[in-house]
Amino acid sequence: MAKVLSRKLSAMTFAPELLAKTVVPSLDLPWEHDAIALRRDFHEHPELGFEEVRSASIVAQRLRALGMEVREGVGKTGVIGLLRGEAGDGPCVLVRADMDALPIEEANDWEWKSGNKGAMHACGHDAHMAIGLSVARLLAEQKATLRGSVKFMFQPAEEGLGGADKMIEDGVLSDPKPDFALALHVWTPIEKGKIGVAAGPVMACADEFRARIIGKGGHGAMPEQTVDAVLMAAHTVVALQSIVSRNVKPLESGVVTVGKIESGTAFNVIPGEAILAGTTRAFSNDVRALLEKRVREIIATMPPVFGGQGELTWITGFPAVVNDAEVVERLKPAFEKVAGEGNVIEFEPTLGAEDMSVVLRQIPGCYFFIGGRNGEIDAIYPHHHPKFNIDESAIILGTNAMVEATKTLLG
Repeated sequence: MAKVLSRKLSAMTFAPELLAKTVVPSLDLPWEHDAIALRRDFHEHPELGFEEVRSASIVAQRLRALGMEVREGVGKTGVIGLLRGEAGDGPCVLVRADMDALPIEEANDWEWKSGNKGAMHACGHDAHMAIGLSVARLLAEQKATLRGSVKFMFQPAEEGLGGADKMIEDGVLSDPKPDFALALHVWTPIEKGKIGVAAGPVMACADEFRARIIGKGGHGAMPEQTVDAVLMAAHTVVALQSIVSRNVKPLESGVVTVGKIESGTAFNVIPGEAILAGTTRAFSNDVRALLEKRVREIIATMPPVFGGQGELTWITGFPAVVNDAEVVERLKPAFEKVAGEGNVIEFEPTLGAEDMSVVLRQIPGCYFFIGGRNGEIDAIYPHHHPKFNIDESAIILGTNAMVEATKTLLG
């Protein structure tokens, strides 16, 4: 597998020497080669949320080498770099890159596969860091012609742990306050060479619920003496799945997923308790509120039908990622400039979630998507899959797109 993959990668436009085991790259490399080397180094050394010590150290060193004002330990392990343009006053543009990996055992077989057992960059954050540092490099080289400033936000703990909130608490949106915010995601549902962008909601809000179904346990051969928690849990799950099909308008979008059920200790024991855990997703606040209302009602009313009771814990998560329509329209020509005519496509919103949403609630901006799919090198697997991979040309396109977007907003 490794040899086959190496042959396929070497057919790309990048230097064959980068196929060797990656070391921390150097600014002495041409920036495209440096970007690929950075991605592979980060991929080989994944770190989970709020544990991104090595990654943050490399980021801070690189930003300082580029002459930026750097703050470390922002939101625990985040890094801020401030690049001040030298061509006069202007707006401040925030460029965000997330840094954390996922608790997944990698199933790929190449020389730069994860060296940290149980951790993997299975969502592309390794590429995001490489893109962020490459954008910083290219813009630093052009600072004499830039008006305003660029604030680089290298964020920890995007994968459900609220790293963006922590960085906001530590002042990432002040001194100076950004006028615009930009972020991107490499995206394997989109073919390489294309950029996906849309105005309005592009990713959903995400809330979490945990329900405790309480009954009365007993012998599996004497069900009449019990209040079966498994039976109540099963009916509760079925009832929850009716919410989207029967309560949400057909032209609206919503998801209710029960992803975890825990109950029982033995095949012949009827358990007295069951735990359900799940998530709801929506684009609009109205649907979001409806989903929560109906989940609460079902958890409260379904178990009593069978003689039991239900208790619910609701965990409010991230809001939807909403792009500013005026910013998107300003940036489309910049994206077409780097991707070429016909390669900027209307992004189909996804019910996945992203905590960049908390930044875009306060700062107008754009979250866009860089195609990373390439069947020839098996870059076809979904995000969060143990064989996730991207076509690395997405790093080059993403860098160029973010540079042009930033310069467009700086004016």
